Amino acid sequence: MGSGSPHLIGWSGDAVADSVLAVIDADTAVIEFSVWGDWDRRLSAQARVVLDKCLAEHPTGLIIDLHRLHDPHAVSAPLWLTACAKAAAMQPPAAVAVCLPASAPLARRLRRLGARDWLVLYASVPQARAVLSGRHPLADRLRLALPPDPAAAIQARSLVTDACTGWGLGHLCERARLVISELVVNAAEHAGTDIEVIASSRGRTASNGAAALHLAVYDGDQTLPRVPDPVTGPLGASLTDRGLGLRIVGAAASAWGALPARGGKLVWAIIRTRPEEQW
Repeated sequence: MGSGSPHLIGWSGDAVADSVLAVIDADTAVIEFSVWGDWDRRLSAQARVVLDKCLAEHPTGLIIDLHRLHDPHAVSAPLWLTACAKAAAMQPPAAVAVCLPASAPLARRLRRLGARDWLVLYASVPQARAVLSGRHPLADRLRLALPPDPAAAIQARSLVTDACTGWGLGHLCERARLVISELVVNAAEHAGTDIEVIASSRGRTASNGAAALHLAVYDGDQTLPRVPDPVTGPLGASLTDRGLGLRIVGAAASAWGALPARGGKLVWAIIRTRPEEQW
């Protein structure tokens, strides 16, 4: 399991105070991150944690809304610059848009630091949303609408098999099928709403093939998954396509998490090649 997994972002709670919020658009895979209130150590720590969890999901874009942040001395600037650098280093890179008034001290400091050359500042979230939503960086992407029925996992596994086969990720197929089964059945059993499955590739190898598989399951329930105890041993040869819930997701995926989406939530997992799977 990836470091820090699961990356759970809720509407409120210990990890996310009432002054930090992240919501993903399931259609565009763009995360909107908002922070408000007086910038202090506590808010800085909370914002950093949530930003790291947002970037762990490897979105196509990240909109940082700072309109309601009170930072008269612009001391938060390094955090936003760091987030932009991390997003730019991803494969494929995630676009970052920072939204705040042009006259704000923070905007002026970001411009002085040279952010205008590689960090785009927008006056409003709708403006940033329109630009980032119009980008289509994910050439390899498959989507499937499913009913709230555990048996729908069969169709989800077929989608994942097609994705792995078509994108040269056959060595990830067994783990990917296992993960998508658990995510779909969990959504059907606990959310009880319509489900959407999205499979997409992430990164490129030296031979220009896909480097990782990103799986996402959207449902209409805002309740986050309950964090299970991790699997401490190997997956084992006796595992089937369905069996041990989110413990298996944690063991089979390189990273996984969940965050609010418009009208529900999105649970995601990234599956990367392991050393024993190297050819």
